[in-house]
Amino acid sequence: MAAEVGDDVYGEDPTVNKLEAIAAEKTGMEASIFVSSGTQSNLLALMSHCQRGDEYIVGQGAHTYRYEGGGAAVLGSIQPQPLDFEEDGTLALEKVKGAIKPDDFHFAKTRLFCLENTQSGKILPLQYLSDAAKLARKHNLGFHLDGARVFNAAVGLKIDIGEISGFFDSVSVCLSKGLGAPIGSVLCGKKELIDTARRWRKVLGGGMRQAGILAAAGLYALENHVERLEEDHANADYLALGLSQIEEVSVASGCAQTNMVFFSVSDNHILPLTAFLENRRILIYPGSSIRLVTHLDISKEDITSVIDSIKAYFKSV
Repeated sequence: MAAEVGDDVYGEDPTVNKLEAIAAEKTGMEASIFVSSGTQSNLLALMSHCQRGDEYIVGQGAHTYRYEGGGAAVLGSIQPQPLDFEEDGTLALEKVKGAIKPDDFHFAKTRLFCLENTQSGKILPLQYLSDAAKLARKHNLGFHLDGARVFNAAVGLKIDIGEISGFFDSVSVCLSKGLGAPIGSVLCGKKELIDTARRWRKVLGGGMRQAGILAAAGLYALENHVERLEEDHANADYLALGLSQIEEVSVASGCAQTNMVFFSVSDNHILPLTAFLENRRILIYPGSSIRLVTHLDISKEDITSVIDSIKAYFKSV
């Protein structure tokens, strides 16, 4: 609240400028732009890489395609070409290559290849990222990373984030997920791309004035909450182990690489379990696959409580 502020629309907020400079430095990019959300950050990237009638290749279950309101199509007139993810969260590069449209006016122009890391908590291998980057370059595609949780990937691999972001032309980094800021993301990339994104941010109503009080929280997150992501990963392991010991619960294999655990129960238990946990002040989103995410507000004691409560439910039915 005591942050030094100015008018960020005019580039005059010193705290926002500092955040953008540090984010660019950490990701190894020339520049970055602070925005209100990861959805806006990804949309700015898509609209800066592509023009009307262009196409981007993306995962069928990727956030930029499935969970961001169709913004690329609605606001950017950009056509998505979704492909199914492989079990490890990658997009098979042969399928990506096959989805690139020929230079023919019958087709949308394939301009961009998008990945997400982590993908449902899974870390994309560095060799895969290298091969994917080579494919993008060979076919003159932009290469964007939805890195909402890319710091989780870097911490999980025990490497610097730049070793991941260095493969891409642009990277969206969320400050308000595992890093714990109350709001905001940064889009990082080449200066020319970020200059374009800054114009689109204004067009989309994303220009903020004295935004330094928000950027200060993002700075704190980048400077204090990266290494502690290891705690979240350890807690996810503990959660997955505890749930796997409950006979009626099926935990997805390999899901606890970082801070996410996916589990399922039989259909007749989904809603009763949700209600039972809610009575214990534990909220889950019911579905065929239930996602639990660890973060800095979740302690090991909280996780023990969740495990014990799920055990108690199945003992009661």
